[in-house]
Amino acid sequence: MTAFPEFRGRRLRRTPALRRLVRETQLSPSRLLLPLFVCPGEGVREPVPSMPGVSRTSTDELVRDGERALESGLGGVLLFGIPDSKDDEGTGAWSEDGIVQGAVRELKSRLPELLVVTDVCLCEYTSHGHCGVVQEGGVLNDPTLELLARAAVSHARAGADVVAPSDMMDGRVWAIRQALDDEGFDELPIMSYAAKYASAFYGPFRDAADSTPAFGDRRAYQMDPANQDEAMREVWADIEEGADIVMVKPALPYLDIVHRVKEETGWPVAAYHVSGEYAALMAAAERGWLDGDRVMMEALVSMARAGADILITYWALEAAVRLQRG
Repeated sequence: MTAFPEFRGRRLRRTPALRRLVRETQLSPSRLLLPLFVCPGEGVREPVPSMPGVSRTSTDELVRDGERALESGLGGVLLFGIPDSKDDEGTGAWSEDGIVQGAVRELKSRLPELLVVTDVCLCEYTSHGHCGVVQEGGVLNDPTLELLARAAVSHARAGADVVAPSDMMDGRVWAIRQALDDEGFDELPIMSYAAKYASAFYGPFRDAADSTPAFGDRRAYQMDPANQDEAMREVWADIEEGADIVMVKPALPYLDIVHRVKEETGWPVAAYHVSGEYAALMAAAERGWLDGDRVMMEALVSMARAGADILITYWALEAAVRLQRG
């Protein structure tokens, strides 16, 4: 009789209990961040057509979502603001009574245990939709840094637990770190969008946040999707400037970047499962082409398997339910 190979992989796949026992990548709700969009008004819950299950909400409705996030054991929420007015400079980004600042105060007052991360950028607040100061059709790097720092400090004063600059200006982590330290917020962490690509997967988000550029695009400051070494230069620069967590965005088309960042830095890594990735899977599930629950969980597992410690996903609440059910 021919000797059979000693390895029989199927032995450990026979039952759910055995599969759980030897599972190499473990997910938990505490690793998930839920992005939320806050807008003016009261009793507002406005669905985003291109993102099934996602809504823009007023602060009172936002608190309800925060309660669900807390009850589900999520790691926290990531806030994006949609102001009622915009201007060329984006002054609403650092206004003490701005939309995000007010939402943070309400969340921390009502739900003090909830971790609140705030997106720090100008694109939702500028009339031109770009992430920095615009002059003669170009986005100026250095004059933007002070404005981003002012926004981050205003979020800290409101009670944010983490600030997350997403603009991709050079030197913004250093500018924010210095400003926070000068204002006594030296223990407030920065989660930088360190390797943020100029991706085609952001369309639905721009619908939700009303942040589509009025002219041109963001390829002059967001990264070329073809580049990998450049991502590492960006990540190391942010770490050296004081970033406590580094993010790769988007997630699924850039799992090689997620893996490399984790392997080479050892830093806490976040991966953002962005709006276009989410919307594409949801649309396929709605048409019956994919099993929505399974494909979403598989996507999240792939992010964690690549090395992401923190998973930012619009599917966080649904994932938490599935994880709690085992």
